[in-house]
Amino acid sequence: MTFTFGTDDDPAADIKTTEATETAEMCRAVERFARRELGFVPPSLDRDEFRRRWLLAGRQGLVGSVVPEAYGGSGLDAVSAAAVLEALGYGSPDTGFAFSVAAHLFAAVMPVVEFGTEEQKRRWLPALCSGERIAAHGITEPEAGSDTLALRTRAVREGDHYVLDGAKAFTTNAPVADVFVVQAATAPGGGYFGLTAFVVEADTPGLTVGPPYDKVGLRGSPTADVRLDGCVVPASHVLGAEGAGAAVFAGSMKWERTCLFAVYLGAMRRVLESTVAYVKEREQFGVPIGGFQAVSHRVVDMTLALESARLLLYKAARGLARGSEDEVAPALAKLAVSEAAVRIGLDAVQLRGALGVLTGGDAEALLRDALPSRIFSGTNEIQKNNIARALGLGGTRRPARRRRRAQNPPPTS
Repeated sequence: MTFTFGTDDDPAADIKTTEATETAEMCRAVERFARRELGFVPPSLDRDEFRRRWLLAGRQGLVGSVVPEAYGGSGLDAVSAAAVLEALGYGSPDTGFAFSVAAHLFAAVMPVVEFGTEEQKRRWLPALCSGERIAAHGITEPEAGSDTLALRTRAVREGDHYVLDGAKAFTTNAPVADVFVVQAATAPGGGYFGLTAFVVEADTPGLTVGPPYDKVGLRGSPTADVRLDGCVVPASHVLGAEGAGAAVFAGSMKWERTCLFAVYLGAMRRVLESTVAYVKEREQFGVPIGGFQAVSHRVVDMTLALESARLLLYKAARGLARGSEDEVAPALAKLAVSEAAVRIGLDAVQLRGALGVLTGGDAEALLRDALPSRIFSGTNEIQKNNIARALGLGGTRRPARRRRRAQNPPPTS
């Protein structure tokens, strides 16, 4: 199933294909499901409630949407998956839960799809697609966030198994996960080929999960630290091959930086619509505040930010669906969506005045949920570094001033 835009020159052209019609119907079904089953944010993280929601999302096809049908998924391409996740973000105010669904799918499940053996796929994917099991991806460490090649978690091979030791931080879904995709160094100091990805069952001796974080945003997404102390993992649980961990991670980030952020598109669209409705109704000085130029222009700027981000995201999704190796488009999409989400959250709060800072409103919720988006999946500063390097601006030559000084040394007495 594909979701094909009209032309490359006009990515926003009306879509009239049968596949697009099917995707649109699927998105409407997801919106109805999200409003009905996920229409509120639980006041606290309840494991049973989270599991109940997860199973329902599994029956809806959300937690395995891009997995091939042969393994229990829906077989969607990147564009259709992004459209479905946008519908999920639009239909539910619980952006944290939607974020958990996307993190499970793109950071943990897709690595099994793209790098797993046939035996691994058949062992883990069906239950991960049905909602019976939940996956988490462990890579971030206390001393290795943006510098992913500096992992301190070690994996030492002993016969037909590896022994893992180390700690992971900020691991999405860790408190509820049944399966972890864990990155560890098998050749410390080996750079790109020094990391290896493992599938580790949550009940493996030596794997422990800390208490859930209390976060400023994405509160519906359970997150915690993970420790690995003498954790014995069969060699058959390696994804790809020893030394392929960085490639596994890079592949998952292309999916995550594109499709995961579609959740925010839906959340922004929902808040923008409620903001327009509010400024049409709220009166000051005898007229609706939407009639004031300062207000109307702010709403226009919010619309511009959303639509610009949306075009960049779907451009990246279309490239991913076609098998493009371009790393710039996902980075640009991640930048545009995350910055737009924070800006729209701030503007929505401002336009509501005092009501905007009361907890429980959709504007303040968007702002809180948007703040982490500039950090996870590679900080926005890292994305700019990646884009600059792709543009040929990442050289390590000495500054021009120092070169000139070397060429024209000062006179000596």
